[in-house]
Amino acid sequence: MASKTILLIGAGRSSNVLIQFLLEQKKNANWSLIIADADHDMLQAKVPAEEATLTTLDVNNAEDCANWVQKADIVISMVPAHLHTHVAINCVKYQKHMVTASYVSKEMQALDKQAKANKILLLNEIGLDPGLDHLSAMKIIDNLRGNGAEMLNFESFAGGLLAPDSEKDNPWKYKFTWNPRNVVLAGQGTVKFIQQGRYKYIPYQRLFRRTEVIEVEGFGKFEGYANRDSLKYIDAYKLRGIPTIYRGTLRRPGFCRAWNVFVQIGATDDTYIMEDTENMTNRQFINSFLSYNPYDSVELKLMHYLHLDQDSDIMEKLEWLGIFEDKKIGIKDATPAQVLQYILQDKWSLNPDDRDMIVMWHQFIYNIDGKTERRLSSMGVTGEDTEKTAMAKTVGLPVGIATKLVLENKIQSYGVQIPTIRQIYEPILQELEQHGINFKEQTMDWEYL
Repeated sequence: MASKTILLIGAGRSSNVLIQFLLEQKKNANWSLIIADADHDMLQAKVPAEEATLTTLDVNNAEDCANWVQKADIVISMVPAHLHTHVAINCVKYQKHMVTASYVSKEMQALDKQAKANKILLLNEIGLDPGLDHLSAMKIIDNLRGNGAEMLNFESFAGGLLAPDSEKDNPWKYKFTWNPRNVVLAGQGTVKFIQQGRYKYIPYQRLFRRTEVIEVEGFGKFEGYANRDSLKYIDAYKLRGIPTIYRGTLRRPGFCRAWNVFVQIGATDDTYIMEDTENMTNRQFINSFLSYNPYDSVELKLMHYLHLDQDSDIMEKLEWLGIFEDKKIGIKDATPAQVLQYILQDKWSLNPDDRDMIVMWHQFIYNIDGKTERRLSSMGVTGEDTEKTAMAKTVGLPVGIATKLVLENKIQSYGVQIPTIRQIYEPILQELEQHGINFKEQTMDWEYL
């Protein structure tokens, strides 16, 4: 068999498990691996030079990007989401398949026709969420449809959280396990979903007070808040006409009520630059959003504004974060969201002994054989340490397995695709089970009102 070359662009934290998977796979396959990143020092510290070809690459350098893409048979793009199209354009031009974990952008979708003409696969959304959600949900949906079921309800939640043994002494029971900026900006815009055949909308300022309790077997209780747009999954999952579809994010109970404080005062706003942030303290940052009163403390003004009790668990969470401390921020020309992220990173960064956890939960309600049933599907994965995290595992392994399947000619689709077809989701789910990523299912009769 002719040698195949994999080009991995982007070797950040989310790529740790993926890199180890590819290095392990190439031992038994006639593959070579090129790993490119803008940070060459980080790359050398992470990957032994004898295991792969290591190179510095700035994806914005069109000529350099094109040169490296041409050397590969398949390209894995793990760069920031807005840069994937730079890579994809070269993949289509030089007829190289591409795999990425990010959402399909409008710019990516525009490459579909040309990619199909060139018989090139641009496989997107094959990470965790999006990714594992597609794989696990479509397996059940296709099975139910194949048995004549009428879909009534589909709900799906996922969360990147802390493992229970790392929640101790942390009243939020949360730390950053993924891009901190995405956490701070989560939910902005208007949420859209369908409930009992009616379109529903939740504005950002109400989002974190419209939650529901989700219990995941073996992992406990969580609260879920809605993701921005559940409606796009209607066509992706071929659920046109379903009465209820709703997707959301999981946090431990109490998180959303406390996070809502930042939303209500405007601390998550990313639309304007604040003045003099380099000289501002945490306390002054919070105070800048509250009314002027030279006699009341910042804490008192915040409690009065949001009707909080002094002994509430919300105040405990806020104080634990250090937002009332006279600690200098020291970053210049920052938006409120950027300042908030900077403050949060002090307490919400993983410690060396912390472990993260991924939880995913699906609910399907349907009519079949004259009765209504409810099926639950759930998965939980705990990280090993701050390098081999559950997040890196659940993002990297689906990407790596998909890449392997493409190289083995076991995926024959072309164009811009997401993993919602049996040819893709079935073998990936099967191999993920070998790595401890298993979905547990239970079915019960259901009275659906």
